[in-house]
Amino acid sequence: MSEVLVVIGVGGMGETIARRLGAGKTVLIADFNESLLEGVATSLRGDGYRVETHTVDVSSRESVRELAARAAALGPVAQVAHTAGLSPVQAPKAAILHVDLLGVAHTVDEFAEVIAEGGAAVVIASMAGTQTGDALPSEMQQALATTATDDLLSLPFLGADAIPDAGAAYGIAKRTNQLRMHAASVAWGKRGARINSISPGVISTPMGQAELAGEHGGIMRAIVDASGTGRVGTSGDIAAAAAFLLGPDSTFITGTDLLVDGGATAAVRSGALTFPQA
Repeated sequence: MSEVLVVIGVGGMGETIARRLGAGKTVLIADFNESLLEGVATSLRGDGYRVETHTVDVSSRESVRELAARAAALGPVAQVAHTAGLSPVQAPKAAILHVDLLGVAHTVDEFAEVIAEGGAAVVIASMAGTQTGDALPSEMQQALATTATDDLLSLPFLGADAIPDAGAAYGIAKRTNQLRMHAASVAWGKRGARINSISPGVISTPMGQAELAGEHGGIMRAIVDASGTGRVGTSGDIAAAAAFLLGPDSTFITGTDLLVDGGATAAVRSGALTFPQA
């Protein structure tokens, strides 16, 4: 029985990760969008990958639990990549909190029950989470890090009237993804497994392109121009980071976040670029 690679969310990053890491494994791809899921599966199978599909709603714990059980039934779950998410131009703040925040927490919890010894997982956060974390009070960050998953959306500062817009919801959700790796690494470590997050910058995926064309696209382009690399990232850049964190060269790395943003956050923190005041 071959090892299982689980990829949740099969947009640009998810498909690229599946292609980079899936050779010789059973690749279980999961998404809410059934037509996208089947299209990616057909493409991967055509290129020789062994692929299984599963429709999942990450905002539902039961749906994610069913996915984890399906993965375990296929073989030892060696690698998990959670890339599913919504951006501020795609969804309102409530949907972002349910998918980007709660959905990741569900995956972290449920796959902790099935990950194989020696296995590893990555979840996709964002440089927006890193920058949001610079401004959030420490007590708020502590609550986001440690509150039980089923109680997360009951936190008063995540209420409908407490978050001004989808952009703020996105930043908080992605910061929560980063923070929850700390406690998760302990639970995963009891199974001999590791878990980390990756925080991409501006990436040329369909979601990234939509953001560049959106209301805050000008600010995003300014960030890219000010960064050390001066370019937009690719899904291959993120897949390379995932391959490192999921592979044998990172066995002493767990419970942390890898910022893969081309130096964008460094440019902001160094003062090379400042955001306009609201």
